[in-house]
Amino acid sequence: MYDVVLLSLAEGSGDGCGSGCGGCASACATPRTPVLACADALREAGARVETVLAGSDQEIDAVLARFDGPARPDGLTWPDPDTKLRLVVASATDGQLRAVVRRLVRRYAPPPSKRPADLAPGRTVPDLPPVAILPLDPGNSGDLAAQLGLPRTPAEVAAAVLNGPVRRLDLLRNDGGSVTLDGALLGGSDDDGRAVPWRGRVEVDDALLTDGEEPVLACVVGNAAGYAEFDGLRLLAEGDPTDGRVEVAVAVPVVVKQRFKGTRVRVEVRRARGRAVSVLPREGDLQFLDDGVAGSTSRKRSWWTEAGAWAVYSG
Repeated sequence: MYDVVLLSLAEGSGDGCGSGCGGCASACATPRTPVLACADALREAGARVETVLAGSDQEIDAVLARFDGPARPDGLTWPDPDTKLRLVVASATDGQLRAVVRRLVRRYAPPPSKRPADLAPGRTVPDLPPVAILPLDPGNSGDLAAQLGLPRTPAEVAAAVLNGPVRRLDLLRNDGGSVTLDGALLGGSDDDGRAVPWRGRVEVDDALLTDGEEPVLACVVGNAAGYAEFDGLRLLAEGDPTDGRVEVAVAVPVVVKQRFKGTRVRVEVRRARGRAVSVLPREGDLQFLDDGVAGSTSRKRSWWTEAGAWAVYSG
């Protein structure tokens, strides 16, 4: 018999809801029908179920602490690989799911000065405990759960968390202390939805996509495929969250001279794949969406891949 914690995030809880996750409006009403239906399905299958509504990072952390393993000689907090406890995250947006995974990383990532010998090369965090995702908008065809082909109904999610296989996925960590599950879109738009050009230096490993001297319409840092298209333009070629690499694309307007016809502007898409990416804005604040969460930066931002660092229960 499994113990299952069904975790929901309350409105205004850190970067889990409200302005922190792109907003979820009435989806934050409690109790939520999918949560109750999933809890009923879990109990019918013989699980012991606890529902938790977290309104702060501290309340999320209190749930995640239950996944800690035995004390280690080095004093590090480490997840228990043999735990019988299962976690379901009820998410109205991908930003809410990200809020929980971010706290998992904060909990289990060791300081660089205390990196243990049993941490895999190329990783800064151990294998994080798997989660089941319960979408609170079952009809959303663009969220991360839909992209991954995960169960969407409460009954299907309950079956997956009790009997489904675990699928490990790549995680993008960034130098701002957060994580990216799906992707980030850098660049804003005007009131008519047209892209506003900006300038910045974009590098993927040793590949330079733009040096900051030319205008950029959009830049996508992709883990999955949530931002594969922008303004009708295909940016990401694949968006595979299991290949251990980040895919990056920039859209740059290029002036083409035509004999006897003057000039025209076409959009050139440049792509690269690698372990890490950096974006250095050249002019003021750069607007972005990261897993649907809006923000801006005038400083250099970097992302790097943690291959297979987090996991989901799949059907």
